Amino acid sequence: MAAATKSQWYCDRLPESPGAAPLPMPGGTIMLVNADFTRRVNVTPDQHRWVTSPQGGVERVMLDRIGAEQARATSLVRYAASSHFPAHRHPGGEEILVLSGIFSDEGGDYPSGWYIRNPPGSSHQPFSHEGATIFVKLRQMSPDDDSQVRIDTGDSTNWHRQEGRDVCPLFSRGTERVSLQRLAPNAAFPDETAGGAELLVLKGELVIGGQGHPPDSWIRLPVGDQPRLIAGPEGATFYLKTGHLSRITAEASECAPRV
Repeated sequence: MAAATKSQWYCDRLPESPGAAPLPMPGGTIMLVNADFTRRVNVTPDQHRWVTSPQGGVERVMLDRIGAEQARATSLVRYAASSHFPAHRHPGGEEILVLSGIFSDEGGDYPSGWYIRNPPGSSHQPFSHEGATIFVKLRQMSPDDDSQVRIDTGDSTNWHRQEGRDVCPLFSRGTERVSLQRLAPNAAFPDETAGGAELLVLKGELVIGGQGHPPDSWIRLPVGDQPRLIAGPEGATFYLKTGHLSRITAEASECAPRV
């Protein structure tokens, strides 16, 4: 087998389930999970498959992944009480939203609701004394992104009203926008998602194209996909990331058949 290029990784077609397909490569096996960025992906809690990481006490659900152990990845990660990860660097940066418990590193303790960005080239040694679950995106930042961000989304002063809903801005650079969005019961999300979007439901229910998504559901909408987003009867709070998928989709269009 000839060595696969980065573009060829994006070409691999996977089922809509969060299953993984291994691709043998010189020097290791590439793991491909939901690696076709031209498809809509919905991963609901009943599809979560917690797998152990190389570090004891740490488990993860792979939402999308391109790479071996060191990978471009989006995951849910669960730290058992008194667990830790060895010190390590992040060549492509790291983005974290703490979902429950208290996540810690040498920089401090981050309870549920904290948003963290560690830029490319940064390093830390994460741990959790009481246990924590976090949403993590690895190796997805531009090499020149040097932003280090720490935002407590539980602080009401970080929120504002915008077009009939509550918004907590988290990051903005170039076309990329990251925020938390809070919709009233049965309210429609007013913005378009034609440029692609990633969402993680945090509270309530988000109905997308007629399908309900409870908390901990992860959705990736490809470029050009514009379904209606409507809050359920109890409203909806969700993480939203837009403006970052066009580059990935462009790479996918350059794919050649694997040999």
